[in-house]
Amino acid sequence: MTYCVGIKLNAGLVFLSDSRTNAGVDHISTFRKMIVYEKPGDRTMVLLSAGNLSISQSVREILQVEELKERNESGQPITIWNATSMFDAARVLGSAVRHVYDRDAESLKHAGVDFNVTFIFGGQIKGEAMRLFLVYSAGNFIEATNETPYFQIGESKYGKPVLDRVLTPDTPLQEAAKCALVSMDSTMKSNLSVGLPLDLVVYEAGRLQTDKIVCIDAENPYYRMIHSGWGQKLREVFDSLEDPVWDDAATEHPLKMPAARHEVLRKITTPQERLI
Repeated sequence: MTYCVGIKLNAGLVFLSDSRTNAGVDHISTFRKMIVYEKPGDRTMVLLSAGNLSISQSVREILQVEELKERNESGQPITIWNATSMFDAARVLGSAVRHVYDRDAESLKHAGVDFNVTFIFGGQIKGEAMRLFLVYSAGNFIEATNETPYFQIGESKYGKPVLDRVLTPDTPLQEAAKCALVSMDSTMKSNLSVGLPLDLVVYEAGRLQTDKIVCIDAENPYYRMIHSGWGQKLREVFDSLEDPVWDDAATEHPLKMPAARHEVLRKITTPQERLI
């Protein structure tokens, strides 16, 4: 499995992916889930993938040369390299997904393998604002908004709470990168199918190129600080919360209080009693 997250902010974009792929507890491999497409001064695009590895690798290969049937203003087929909008670039990605589906889905089905792949695709093309998309296995996609400024794929549930509590469109890039790493560390703590090394890319709005790219392994000092510090601070916050007290008179925060609209759970004390 894997875990990837893409974040869209007013200040830029943050992308983070793990690199673990496993087919069982005794067969664990490392494959990168992120790729950056960049033409400095013209476009920077980042692709994250989750799902069946053979499918995602095929899509990534085909994406380099995939063309839409319609043509641009110069009469050339639209590709990720000449698309004038991230929307059109996402359409090219969707076309590449369908290309692989048409070629491989039936054979995979006969082998008992589902066509399972999802992508996060985001970036900026000269002349338009940054955009971030979540692309499904059918090749269709949705776009991030101010209300939903991030997308996750793979093992998303463990890392979601901190993203929901921290991220807004106005969150600074560095803070968002920190939040993404905490989200990843929380996921790795609870799920062995997600693991190091990590790939992190931070893109500043309007630059149309980035040098903020890093591969993070177990020896990375910042990640080690996040890993130990987050767990320690969580424990400190947890310990600072008052334990539940059943004697209402002994606390300002009583637990045993009548619910506003519901009755207390009823006990069943004899075989003749019924719940309803």
